[in-house]
Amino acid sequence: MLERDGYPAGVPCWADVIQPDLDATMAFYGGLFGWTFEVRTPEGAPAGYAYARLDGLLVAGVGGPPAQAETPDCWTTYVWVDSADDTVAAVTANGGRVVAAPVDIPRAGRTALCADPSGATFGLWQPGANRGAQLVNSPGSWNFSDLRTPDPGRAEGFYGAVLGWVANPFEIQPGQKSWMLRRPGYGDFLAERDPEIRARHEADEAPDGFTDAVAWMEQAADGEPAHWGITFAVADADAAFARAVKLGATEVTPLFDTDYTRMGAVQDPQGAVLTLSEYRPPPHG
Repeated sequence: MLERDGYPAGVPCWADVIQPDLDATMAFYGGLFGWTFEVRTPEGAPAGYAYARLDGLLVAGVGGPPAQAETPDCWTTYVWVDSADDTVAAVTANGGRVVAAPVDIPRAGRTALCADPSGATFGLWQPGANRGAQLVNSPGSWNFSDLRTPDPGRAEGFYGAVLGWVANPFEIQPGQKSWMLRRPGYGDFLAERDPEIRARHEADEAPDGFTDAVAWMEQAADGEPAHWGITFAVADADAAFARAVKLGATEVTPLFDTDYTRMGAVQDPQGAVLTLSEYRPPPHG
């Protein structure tokens, strides 16, 4: 996979998880994905933060313990924005809520934490030196994020107004209401660096507009709170699932097959849920 160096505005670019025991977080994800870690905070700081790397490239962030009560105990997805301050204004103007106001992170960028009108939390990232994940969609790295919400129509309007997303119906699993969330123009950005990307997607029988896809949205089950989930790519779903359980994770969703993937979800030893997905495109011809 090509090394990434930045993202267009409105595209998810970073993900992190903040947990009570940072050493345990690094042990679990290092064992699961082969990540190495670069601690960014000074020794003795009340909370730590580390960059996770795979083959030397940035893939995610891990930190802890949480600095405030409203810090999500799950993986958080961050969207690249030109101005965190302007975007939080758009969040509140469209019925969302600011969980943590914009703040500068030394040597990195400016960030904020928000919630959509149904309560799903997500981050904003105005880049500085940190220009987002450098490796994505490769085994051991972030694959995509997905929104599960009780009100897809309201979510479509909110994310369209704030981030410029468009929702197209797409059936991921039979009987499951789901949508592909697209940022128009993203495919053009990708094709500038990878001219064959659309041809590959067409060969893999990807749905129309897939090259512009930035996330997925699904109808939440009755009583299920709105939330953003995260999926990591793996080379072998069965082996990765077994490795996660051996490292202390618990099964959330057993492995199952879709037209394009074999995937399942686990909860890590400190409670964060993640999906492991092996890409299995339909055979050509």
